[in-house]
Amino acid sequence: MSLINSALSIALGIAVLAVTDVPLKTASEYVSRGMQRFKENKIADSIRDFDRADELEPKSAPHLWQRGISNYYVGEFRKGREQFESHLAVNPHDVENATWHFICVAKLEGIEAAKKAIIDIDTLRDTRVPMAQIYELYAGHGSEESVLMAAAKADTEQARMYAHLYLGLYYEVAGSIDQARKHMKLAAAAKLQNNYMHQVAKIHLLQRKWN
Repeated sequence: MSLINSALSIALGIAVLAVTDVPLKTASEYVSRGMQRFKENKIADSIRDFDRADELEPKSAPHLWQRGISNYYVGEFRKGREQFESHLAVNPHDVENATWHFICVAKLEGIEAAKKAIIDIDTLRDTRVPMAQIYELYAGHGSEESVLMAAAKADTEQARMYAHLYLGLYYEVAGSIDQARKHMKLAAAAKLQNNYMHQVAKIHLLQRKWN
């Protein structure tokens, strides 16, 4: 009986794999599935889908910032760094791109090297709150207090989520794990829907086993 059950389990597993890994037709479909797989904490699977999108449509490669985030969570920091550097060609004034590039460099070379290598951003071009204050913190000129004050002044769930997410990421690479955990939990607790970066906060907690 146990052999029959094992065989059935294997067969069912193969059937599920066949459904979830069914070949797709377009690069955009692979990107969509890759994002969904990331949200399901299937990070390596998401990278395979993003890579397949790149293969089908090489011009899409600089746009695949989601792949850079997935690279970060599997420890492929150099690939993540390269992805965020390439993203500059299509989105040169995105503070989030600079922060993810920063944490990849910090993992590779340390936080001081990351500050020196920080991507130059015109923060007036990224009007989301509190992106300007987040950038200043990462560049070595700002503070947690300025980030939180800007988010509090905006008084939106999105602003608070961004503040806590990027404070959490910063404190983690700076070695302040208790602070990182506190902020990441607050980011994940935000009441938002259909926000990929909110999902990143939730996945971060799962990846670090901070739940």
